[in-house]
Order: sequence, then structure tokens, then C-alpha cells
Amino acid sequence: MTFAQGAALGHDDVVATSPLDLAPVLPVVVLQDASDAVPLARALVAGGLTAIEVTLRTPVALDAIRAIAGEVPDAVVGAGTVITPAQARDAVAAGARFLVSPGWTDVLLEAMRESGVPFLPGVSTASEVVALLERGVTEMKFFPAEAAGGTAYLKSLAGPLPQARFCPTGGIGAADAPEYLALPNVGCVGGTWMLPADALAARDWARVERLAREASRLRPQV
Repeated sequence: MTFAQGAALGHDDVVATSPLDLAPVLPVVVLQDASDAVPLARALVAGGLTAIEVTLRTPVALDAIRAIAGEVPDAVVGAGTVITPAQARDAVAAGARFLVSPGWTDVLLEAMRESGVPFLPGVSTASEVVALLERGVTEMKFFPAEAAGGTAYLKSLAGPLPQARFCPTGGIGAADAPEYLALPNVGCVGGTWMLPADALAARDWARVERLAREASRLRPQV
């Protein structure tokens, strides 16, 4: 399933263009305070990163998704670290326009499919990729990218499995992101380097915007 196919399943207002194609970098956001969600999202969007993954790792994640969905219309907010069917349902109810999981099972995959929004199930092996292709899924998260083989592994998958597209996430920074983005089977990369802890603690949204703008320009020119 592509993101566009997922969008066709039932939500008129979900993103029709895959988040893999919205920007070269998908910010992976972990929020401790829901009040930071809107200014953070506005800074990322102003910097050119319109797709934002808010991970369900903290108690305020759903409130953060709800706030961004309601107050930052130019943001395409999604939920990350989705590992249960209930989380998938709750995230969509809060306004998530796509779902991202670190891995998948048939139960979780069916819940994400039934959610009506696009989704990126996580993979780290060729067998997992083949299994998803058998189920009609062609867009995936490659995680943990650096630990699972990095660009060399993705390059090896491109030959036998060219129909699979990936958002590699995990251990990727500004220095090595262009190498990932140069691969034909990579749509975007996930990362946190544009969200340094000290900038978030200081609520330095101008710095976040500057780093986001730099990240938005990382795709190599063909």
C-alpha cells in the first residue's frame, strides 16, 4: 500500500501526497510538554519541514498531535512509535494524518490499514520487506537504520526489491543524510538533529527553524 492508497480508505482530509515526498527530512519529535507542540510545529513548517512525526513515547503525545492538527494547518502531523491497534485508533482520533511504527505484526498492520490514514510499518530485514510487499505495502520505515546496515543495506535492497521505498530512521544526522537521500529507494529520512535538546529546553524556536531550513535543503541535486 502506498500513502495515496491509504488516504483513499476513508478520510477525506488526510494527506494525498506521501510524506516521503513532502520534504527530504521527517522530524521525529518527542515532546514532554504539550504547550511546546504548536510553536515547535510552526518553526519546523517555517523551515520547510511540513511532515512532522510526533512519537507516542510520552503522556502528552496525543494532546500534542491534537494541538498541531488544530492550530498549524500547514503541518502534516503524524504519530510515531505506534505499536498497538489502540494507539493507531487514538492517534487518528487526535488528528494524526499518518502513522509510523518501529516494526509490525499482522494485527498491527491490519489496525493501521483500517485506520484510514497512510502508514509506514517498520522493517529491518529483506524478509520483512518481502512480507509487506506480499500484503500490498510498498512504503516503509527502515529502522534502526544505522544499526541495521545503513546505506549499504538499502543499496543492496534496491536491486531485487525496487518497488519498496523507505524512510530510514535511527542514528542518521545532517552529515550522512545526503548519502541516504541519494539512494533511489529512499523518499526521506527521519531524524532529530534539527531538534537539539538544549534548543527545546530553551524554547529557541528560531534555532529550530534555522536547523529545519538547513535540513530541508539536504537532498542532493540530480
